[in-house]
Amino acid sequence: MRYSKLGRTDIRVSRVCLGTMTWGEQNSQQDAHDQIDYAVGEGVNFLDTAELYPVPRSRETFGLTEQYIGNWLRERGGRDRIVLATKVVGRSEDDWFRPNSPVTRLNREQITCALEQSLKRLKTDYIDLYQLHWPDRPLNIFSDSRGYSHSDDKDVVPLAETLAVLDDLVKQGKIRHVGLSNETAWGAMTCLHHAEQDNLPRIQSIQNAYNLLNRLFEGELAEVSLREGLSLLAYSPLGGGGLSGKYLNGQLPVGSRQQLFPEFADRYRKPAVEVAVGQYLALAKDIGISPVQLALKFIDSRSFVTASIIGATTLSQLRQNIAAFETDWNDEIEQAVNRIHLENPDPAP
Repeated sequence: MRYSKLGRTDIRVSRVCLGTMTWGEQNSQQDAHDQIDYAVGEGVNFLDTAELYPVPRSRETFGLTEQYIGNWLRERGGRDRIVLATKVVGRSEDDWFRPNSPVTRLNREQITCALEQSLKRLKTDYIDLYQLHWPDRPLNIFSDSRGYSHSDDKDVVPLAETLAVLDDLVKQGKIRHVGLSNETAWGAMTCLHHAEQDNLPRIQSIQNAYNLLNRLFEGELAEVSLREGLSLLAYSPLGGGGLSGKYLNGQLPVGSRQQLFPEFADRYRKPAVEVAVGQYLALAKDIGISPVQLALKFIDSRSFVTASIIGATTLSQLRQNIAAFETDWNDEIEQAVNRIHLENPDPAP
């Protein structure tokens, strides 16, 4: 296992980050514990979760994933050997996250409440990396739109106000470092500006989608990442599982995520996705590696990526995913991947 520095901190995290969003929905607590045991045995020291998890989010299940991790920490010990990351939800009309708050916001009252609940579920006194799951301001983050629609900011919690809350929580020792998720270049640079100008916590990471079907991060955020020491924690490195080839030609395996939750299929079940995936699978076959190896090693070979967040519903998938990071990458593969990308640019943004 290889390790990289998280942002500009002194924390070193494994290049493989264990994702957890299926735990509590597709995976039981025993499944979760088996996955952590295996990953830790392979040198993984980095776990990513969220108060919202599991996904799909619901009133009945939110927080279960953190509970499963907390129970593992209580049973196994060794909290100091794990870099633990979790997230606070951004603005949402889901009314079950906060008592007496029908809309979630990134303000003092709600962030403080969220953190206390996460600490309780995770059975720990501190979070290594506390991330804003998505912004308070409205953005087309989870839609199929690549464009930006400007809106009035009168009812938006300013980023400086949110960072001031996190600053207090860092000073209290409940958070070590802070990060962003599903954020833009403007949002990242604004946070960095406030950190420097107002002596607020410096964001150390950004967790955005990045994979062979969605390379939009390279447009603006890659430069921010490299120049500002802002670690990319790449999520969905297999494009929702599609880059494994299991959904090619209309296949819908029983028990797969798209079969269980059709609402997640829209982003990845398009003609352009089919074409691109078919070409990536052909390339993997030609060079003698698996599609999973091609997809995961592509992410791992980017200079601005600190860790790839991999999720699995079975141990066999997890073993395959972790092993993929040992694949060799060379200029020939790089050029072939880029040719496919130029013919099929970002079919699943």
